[in-house]
Amino acid sequence: MNMTRLTLKGPPPVPLEAEVLSPDVIASLRHDALAALPVFLGKRQRRLDDFFTIEGDGSDHLEIHGDMERVKWIGRGMTRGQITIIGNAGMHLGAFMKGGTIEVHGNAADWVGAEMTGGLIHIHGDAGGQIGAAYRGSLSGMNGGVILIEGSAGTEIGMRMRRGLLAVKGPVRDFAGLQMKGGTLFLLGGAELRTGAWMVRGTIVCLKPLTLLPTFNYACTYKPVFLRLYTRRLKELGFSVPSQLDVGSYRRYSGDAAVPGKGEILVGQP
Repeated sequence: MNMTRLTLKGPPPVPLEAEVLSPDVIASLRHDALAALPVFLGKRQRRLDDFFTIEGDGSDHLEIHGDMERVKWIGRGMTRGQITIIGNAGMHLGAFMKGGTIEVHGNAADWVGAEMTGGLIHIHGDAGGQIGAAYRGSLSGMNGGVILIEGSAGTEIGMRMRRGLLAVKGPVRDFAGLQMKGGTLFLLGGAELRTGAWMVRGTIVCLKPLTLLPTFNYACTYKPVFLRLYTRRLKELGFSVPSQLDVGSYRRYSGDAAVPGKGEILVGQP
């Protein structure tokens, strides 16, 4: 596969909006056209090659090197191809994504995969808050696709998610699965307070002890067979999971009764 390589020349002085960094945009472009693509430094329009050294013509595989912590909207709305980031990634990575693959060998900021409907995002470090979430004022978060986070994550991950799979290996902060409407959320490293608050449907699986809201009711303790399928799928995607995930016992809680909701939270037992 041909590959287009970009190297960040240095950290931009203010956030850089670069939604043109997507296989959908660059795949058919020659080098000169690629270099002239518009990006926004604050409110000022600039050229892509003002900030990146570009090697090769456009292709379906974009490899980006450098600390992109201040570079926003990479992979916005992409439908195909692959983006590999060797370094950190900024806010809104893969927002509205419909297909393809994004892999980050570093950390990622807030709003990764916000309102995505398809594709795969794999973060090999930590991530910020609102992962796979709905933007403020929007009714639904991620509606399909897969987000895998090897490290920790911030607040409100999976907020209003309707479909898809979101798995976090490290600890997660407050309000995981807030107003969740469907899909599956794996909290392999545990979570802080108010997990599943106001959830309507969907499944949250937590392998660590969890302090639940009083509006979640204990239902039973059992061994969910369906977790074997998820375990197999996660391993196929290169995301290792503890053996406890598919062979352990879980306490099942239903809620959130304050809505009222029909979601479930499965808490792993030692």
